[in-house]
Amino acid sequence: MKSSNPVLSKAFNNQRGFAAMDVNDIRESRESDVSSLEQSYNSPAASSLRTGRMTIDDVVTRTGILFAILLVTGAFAWTANLGGGALLLGFGGGFILAMVISFSKKVRPALIMLYAAMEGLALGVISHLYDAAYDGIVAQAVVATLAAIAGVLFAYKSGRIRVTAKFTKTLMAAVFGYLALGIASLIAGAFFSVGGGLGFFGLSGFGPILAIAGVAIASFFLVLDFDQIEKGVRAGVPQEQSWVAGFGLMVTIVWLYMEVLRLISILRRD
Repeated sequence: MKSSNPVLSKAFNNQRGFAAMDVNDIRESRESDVSSLEQSYNSPAASSLRTGRMTIDDVVTRTGILFAILLVTGAFAWTANLGGGALLLGFGGGFILAMVISFSKKVRPALIMLYAAMEGLALGVISHLYDAAYDGIVAQAVVATLAAIAGVLFAYKSGRIRVTAKFTKTLMAAVFGYLALGIASLIAGAFFSVGGGLGFFGLSGFGPILAIAGVAIASFFLVLDFDQIEKGVRAGVPQEQSWVAGFGLMVTIVWLYMEVLRLISILRRD
């Protein structure tokens, strides 16, 4: 019986009972192995197009596309000096699209890009209104938002902030507290303003507190976004999920920008 091992086959077929030492065969085998290793080393790394799985580059690219759409529509809304109708259309249409995108079982890139356009429309109008009231505030808010993103990303990548079950529960509790305080502030403002103002009841400080809390919570939500994206990449989720990851990042960053804008306006007003 012949062995399936080529080395043993040569040994058994050797008339002397020893493995035949063909120098040319050994040289060709080594050259073939070296050539194969060089090709593997020089070949490009497997991309999402090859594997069909999401990568960090995919998320960065899709997020960049979405923010490019947001900036273009935002610049148009600012330049055209659109009014409240465009603001309602942007926020209302964006909210409806966000619900559809969030609960849809299928990834819909077209709807996600349309959402970016709606957000850009709303942000262009509201940013123009803020800048008209407080000259230069938009530039300040953009710089502060970018600084917050960079700081949170550094803290997350360096391990200074880690996403744990306790961290997530605490952050969600903070969100509910933030919403409750915001609703209480609105109700108190509407009720007590009839009686001559909020100062007597000590409610005038809710504005800065809410704004600071909003900036902090939105910043920490970025940590959750970064963590979920990394988990998705490690789990090998489909490449199309990069659109969803970009959508999630954009929602959080827009929220952070609005909170920063509101905080700066309160500080400049006071």
